[in-house]
Amino acid sequence: MADQLDFYFDFSSPYGYLAAQEIDALAVRHSLTARWHPTLIGAAFKQTGSQPLLGVPMKGDYAQHDLGRTARRLGVPFQLPKAFPFMAVASARAFYWRAATDEADAKKLAKALYRTAFADGADISSAQSVAEIASATCGVSADDVLAALNDPQLKDLLRNEVNAALERGVFGSPFIFVGDEAFWGFDRLPDVEAWLEGGW
Repeated sequence: MADQLDFYFDFSSPYGYLAAQEIDALAVRHSLTARWHPTLIGAAFKQTGSQPLLGVPMKGDYAQHDLGRTARRLGVPFQLPKAFPFMAVASARAFYWRAATDEADAKKLAKALYRTAFADGADISSAQSVAEIASATCGVSADDVLAALNDPQLKDLLRNEVNAALERGVFGSPFIFVGDEAFWGFDRLPDVEAWLEGGW
């Protein structure tokens, strides 16, 4: 059995936001660690011919209703940002920048970014907003964050992470691996739990 879960998500994914509320507790229940991997699902959409769910006729209306309903069941606030979908490049870069020195802090930042986007309905697409959230959450200088977000090495790191996710078969958010076993979607968390309890 694997000793960790791999949690892939896009900061622009509302179902990723919901999964982020649950994934660490799920891992702890099985004495595992959840490793978080921000990615950019737009790169997968180019390969699969998909598009953001909420933009799909009929499915989008259902999903928006389902998101609110599921958030109420979980007891977490939910609202879509005014500008949605949005680019999550700055958020993903900030996560990997922070993870290089403190993974726990990077997770804390990820949760703060998700809360800002999908609990407060506020902007996390701009470098400035991400830097301000990182400064408030992690006690780092906003100027340092802004400088890091423009660092070519960090840009290459995110590009490599996105490519690695594609090579692993990640095409949506959230996407979870238990070892090599893949589970796509927030609604697959019960299956992840059952798999960890012995599989089938």
